[in-house]
Amino acid sequence: MATTFKELGVNPFLIKALNTLDIKTPTLVQEKVIPVILHQKRDVVALSKTGTGKTIAFGLPLLQLIKEEKSHIQAVILAPTRELSQQIFNNLEAIVPESSNISIASINGGVPVKSQIERLKEDTHIVVATPGRLADLIKREAINVKNISYFILDEADEMVSALKEELDNVIKEIPKLRRTLLFTATMPGAIKQLVQNYMSKHVLQIEADMATVGNKSIDHQYVVVEPIEKLDVLLHFLNSRVGERGIIFCKTKAAVNKLAKKLAINKFSSGAIHGSLTQGIRDRIMGQFREGFIDILVATDLAARGIDVKDVSFVVNYHLPDTYDAYVHRSGRTARAGANGLSLTIIQEEEVEDIADFEAELDIVFKPFKKVDAKSIEENNGLIWAKKIFKTKPNREVSQDFKAKIKTIFHHLTKEELIDKLVANYLNETKSSLIKDETLKKKK
Repeated sequence: MATTFKELGVNPFLIKALNTLDIKTPTLVQEKVIPVILHQKRDVVALSKTGTGKTIAFGLPLLQLIKEEKSHIQAVILAPTRELSQQIFNNLEAIVPESSNISIASINGGVPVKSQIERLKEDTHIVVATPGRLADLIKREAINVKNISYFILDEADEMVSALKEELDNVIKEIPKLRRTLLFTATMPGAIKQLVQNYMSKHVLQIEADMATVGNKSIDHQYVVVEPIEKLDVLLHFLNSRVGERGIIFCKTKAAVNKLAKKLAINKFSSGAIHGSLTQGIRDRIMGQFREGFIDILVATDLAARGIDVKDVSFVVNYHLPDTYDAYVHRSGRTARAGANGLSLTIIQEEEVEDIADFEAELDIVFKPFKKVDAKSIEENNGLIWAKKIFKTKPNREVSQDFKAKIKTIFHHLTKEELIDKLVANYLNETKSSLIKDETLKKKK
């Protein structure tokens, strides 16, 4: 196998652009895919886990194959989410050589369509889009994709499950004599059907990084909890990873909103994304997460597609996903580009048997995560309480007279004595609250 981009056939201008991004050594999927796209004419199905460098695997050779002197759209790249589509666009823009005149357009939902229609009136070589918006623009006759030479599907397994109708509408409009490059982390039946229906009979299937990322880079663990202690266990875990970045997955938008509110109340540096939020809000939250202004992202599966953020130390499955594919994509948000990461799944007793099914299907091993004891939970909740007080902004509307009376009560106490009394009061109130809850349960 070649070990440099030059040996793969990448031109010097693109290599120079890669060097400015400190990308000097190709990943395994790049080693396998780039020469095939550059030097062969066949359709390609590339099976590779997330975080292995697939964007560069198709992006580099595509930029090299585009004919700058021709002004029509030559390539369409489809991604299942706005976040992933925008990420692909940004990555391609970053590696286009300064001397190049290649024009790339980003066409996604969630932004005004009029501005995109105006953009497409300019010369465009490559379009990066989500299926829904592209299908809409085709219907409006605002874009011409009838002469494309390359059709790229990234995260195709998600598109065939959630966006099949939109994808079919796009495929009907593109020429049959084109080259299709399909990238996927899993191979469900729907992908096999798509390959059979829409790709050439002599399609080349390439597999790379399937075992390495799944088994070595990611530490898969699970912890069994009672429903009442689930949030407390999560909060203890998050407090043990302060300063690290992580993503928490929930099944539904409502669950994302509920958990995000709990984290905010407890003063965790967090944000939430799901499909019902406007694109502007999602972009803002993602920007804050990517730039390190927030440490924790709470997300649904579809909204989290395309989250390619460095240094994500862990993912937490607050709810066990419904499919094996979803677990692959969730856990793949950590351990990006060869780094190590933790995928922690929080389950209830009746879900323990499901862990064995995930292990068998995905060829991975889950290790038990030691659940903290009640005393540790109590102390952790006390620390969260203290942090909430520390982060509370002073109320400037409180009268000076009232503050003076409060100070009179505490003025003879030392700092240590005041802390002792505050902690004792917190523990007494917590204990009273638990007794009250238990009494109400018994009455029910």
